[in-house]
Amino acid sequence: MRSIMIGLLCLVLSSPALATEYYVSDGTKELGLPFSDAVRVGDLLILSGQLGMKPGTLELAEGGIEGESRQALENIKSILEANDLGMNDVVKCTVMLVDIAEWPTFNEIYVTYFPGNKPARSAFAASGLALGGRVEVECWAAFD
Repeated sequence: MRSIMIGLLCLVLSSPALATEYYVSDGTKELGLPFSDAVRVGDLLILSGQLGMKPGTLELAEGGIEGESRQALENIKSILEANDLGMNDVVKCTVMLVDIAEWPTFNEIYVTYFPGNKPARSAFAASGLALGGRVEVECWAAFD
């Protein structure tokens, strides 16, 4: 699977005919954050990692891993919808957790956002995340 994803990434990024579009939400602009919420390259939408921050703020959702996981996935859903996509269009997720022991709790919430086909996924523990977050989720989605 890894070689397929690397091959796909090389193909997408090496094609000069593909237009690149940057999506930055009003909340990201207002907060002056140094990244785009998502970048479209051809038929792929690559989302920046999402923490469990309340929209338009730098404040994490209450409830620890559960609250932050739900909020991170809601943030992803909002970015997808702003780009005329939905959770069913997600093809790859990368999950970063501060504590890998919270992986089962994250999974309980994650599967409610992907009740049908599951995206390809990687998950790992990190020694720390921005703003003291417990989880960060990065996704790629595909347009038809």
